[in-house]
Amino acid sequence: MDGFLSPGAHGQGPANAGALIARARRARRLSQMDLALEAGISTRHLSFVETGKSRPSPGLVLRLCEVLGVPPREADGVLLAAGHAPAHRETPLEAPAMAEVLAALRLLLARHEPLPAVAFDAAWDIVMFNGAYGGALDACLAAGVEPAVGPGPLPRLALLPAPRPNLLRLLCHPAGARRLIGNWPEVARALLDRVQREARLPSADPARRPPIEEALAQPGIAVLLRNRPLGAAAPLVVPVEMLAPDGGRLRFLTTIATLGTAQDLTLRELRIETYHPAA
Repeated sequence: MDGFLSPGAHGQGPANAGALIARARRARRLSQMDLALEAGISTRHLSFVETGKSRPSPGLVLRLCEVLGVPPREADGVLLAAGHAPAHRETPLEAPAMAEVLAALRLLLARHEPLPAVAFDAAWDIVMFNGAYGGALDACLAAGVEPAVGPGPLPRLALLPAPRPNLLRLLCHPAGARRLIGNWPEVARALLDRVQREARLPSADPARRPPIEEALAQPGIAVLLRNRPLGAAAPLVVPVEMLAPDGGRLRFLTTIATLGTAQDLTLRELRIETYHPAA
């Protein structure tokens, strides 16, 4: 799917706000009436917006984007296309203004010890992790999964400098997490399905997406995705079974939390994964 702000099919420049909203509506298979009812406006007004006859207000743009599930970063792109200022700021994690946020993140990850916890961004690049998570990460880096990052060990409970290790690359590389996760096929399928679903959302900045094509090109990944059990529904929960040094398995459930109320794009896209004993 083209991104909201990508050129059109015939090479024109970025579309106007109405065309972007129409593209998002069609991608979600909603009629104009469906979207108008959800947004609390008339179908006629929505039609005028989509055809460019009416310029939407900032509030209407944000309301339509919210109904359509448009991520905040792309919603800002629609606002710009409508001639309005973005609604969200974006502050690098390295900025002094983020010191308090990083301190809180460090506390969250530290309090989860002795269980693993990790924070990563929209591209699935690891930005911080705790000591319990570090052992598996160090093993992957020592095997050369991330040559640009180096063999490790990386600092615990500290903001990692770029280039950062990528979770998708660590999972799919032959020398990566395949050697550490007892039920790797199930975990890999679940994560790849999630990442591919997210990638189908329109995005104005492909550089912020995880390295999906690289992951799919790794040995065995295409076969893994093709060999799904026929007719089987996707599992609601996929536990992670870590292989212990003594040959046993440590079974975990994981949860991923986001800072959903943050008005900063960097913070909204930050995710925290924590591991919990499943047995």
